[in-house]
Amino acid sequence: MKELIAKLCRNGTLGADELLSLLSDYTTADLEKINDSARQLSLSIFGNKVYTRGLIEVSSYCRNNCYYCGLRAANSEAQRYRLTKEQILSCCRKGYELGFRTFVLQGGEDMVQTDDWFVDVVSSIRSEFEDVAITLSLGERGEEAFQRFYDAGANRYLLRHETFNKSHYGILHPDAMSHETRIDSLVTLKKIGYQVGTGIMVGSPFQTLEHIVEDILFIERFRPQMIGIGPYISQHNTPFAGKPNGTMEMTLMLISIFRIMNPQALIPSTTALSSIHPNGRERGILAGANVVMPNLSPEECRSKYAIYDNKRSMGSEAAEQWKRLDEMMNGIGYTLSKERGDYK
Repeated sequence: MKELIAKLCRNGTLGADELLSLLSDYTTADLEKINDSARQLSLSIFGNKVYTRGLIEVSSYCRNNCYYCGLRAANSEAQRYRLTKEQILSCCRKGYELGFRTFVLQGGEDMVQTDDWFVDVVSSIRSEFEDVAITLSLGERGEEAFQRFYDAGANRYLLRHETFNKSHYGILHPDAMSHETRIDSLVTLKKIGYQVGTGIMVGSPFQTLEHIVEDILFIERFRPQMIGIGPYISQHNTPFAGKPNGTMEMTLMLISIFRIMNPQALIPSTTALSSIHPNGRERGILAGANVVMPNLSPEECRSKYAIYDNKRSMGSEAAEQWKRLDEMMNGIGYTLSKERGDYK
């Protein structure tokens, strides 16, 4: 195993069989070794900066029925809300004052918030905050909408592919959703000129190590600027209620693999990781991640964006707690950066 890790660090890649062996048989010592190697690589490129993004969850409505998500349309117990344009701008103003220079607008595929509406919102943010990066995470809106958002001033788009294996994708999503559409959307976003983020859930129901290897190799080929990876966490009002959650250990292993194979990528240490372990956020950074995304949404809405159970949104996950989060990062030798943190 040590030889495989050394080869990965030396060459920046492994074959499918080698990746499968690494994921199948690693020990705690192996995990510590690859985490350290990935951390040193990240430090050599980014220094000890951790880039911050202010997360604004714009709507808990969604037209889709993904089997793993608490926001699915069929969940009659979900608490629904939509932010107004003025609420979003207020979040941005608060975030800008706190020091954020990237805003992430994330939401379900809520068609009441129309393409025209988002064009207006993005244009307004861009007019008021010329120096910020605007990231969207709004699902599959189609090429015309993607282009309009970009022309209005959006810079980045996050769209996790969740799984590259077509059969596994069909297990996680209803028939109305298409694996081909998801992958085509990513290609289109890159063609338009966005900095594109994609990624996976670790330990999602019926996921195999072979599936994960396919994901690793897809991301190696696609070369996204951002890689979002976090553990699957079940939600009690979904068809997958009670399925086991993904583990921190496998998530940390994959963060390190992605860092070594994609040295320049922006990789967040996710809220999901901190939701399954008290030190999950710090462990993610120490495994090679270099981004955190504190929550800027109105406080009364944060608990309603319940994509999985026990999602953290307050405390060090809250944007208002910048000082507390910075102290946490200082404790492991890092500092929060107020730079936009563009892909290099």
